[in-house]
Amino acid sequence: MMNKVVFVFFFFLALVQVYGQSGFQKEVDAIVKRNDSLWDSSKETVVFAGSSSIRFWKDVQERFPDYQILNAGFGGSQTSDLLYYLDKLVLRYKPIKIFIYEGDNDISAKKRPQQIIKTTERVLNEIKSVLPSAEIVLISAKPSISRWKFKGKYKRLNKRFSKIAAISEMVFYANVWDIMLNGKKVRQDIFVEDGLHMNKIGYNLWYQQIKPFLP
Repeated sequence: MMNKVVFVFFFFLALVQVYGQSGFQKEVDAIVKRNDSLWDSSKETVVFAGSSSIRFWKDVQERFPDYQILNAGFGGSQTSDLLYYLDKLVLRYKPIKIFIYEGDNDISAKKRPQQIIKTTERVLNEIKSVLPSAEIVLISAKPSISRWKFKGKYKRLNKRFSKIAAISEMVFYANVWDIMLNGKKVRQDIFVEDGLHMNKIGYNLWYQQIKPFLP
């Protein structure tokens, strides 16, 4: 009886995961179609991947005009979703550098930092197996007004991201957490009305932290 219960539990868990990922299929297909139309395979490519903080960075190409930038952000995604769509969104473009912003939604979904790190490591290993010379930049989870109650978990996650970068070849860490604070509180002037997504001021701060990786 116990074996049947365990089987049903994990079967249900698998269905939930697949359903959640399939919910992004139309958006991912649209992103691929757009990026395919922009991509020049003769040029070196940089991919920004992750959740809505990447998706809404509309002027990332204009910010870095010396590079061919592809924005592969899809809103609401978690690290497991990026892993699932990694080939379609990232690997197929053979980028020389990949910026990843995931973990924000994972924490909000009550996943533990340890669980997020394990999935992140799977993402990194998959990239390295296909693109061994690519540089990977892990962007720290950002503080926000709407999710400030999770700040402790975000900080623990960011410490783990930093540690991965410190001990891994070709992996780097971009700290956007500290610059978005005013003392020990999150800045109030860098978000749109929902208190989660950034306005232009917020993206100006991100640009300051990202540009050393794209000199």
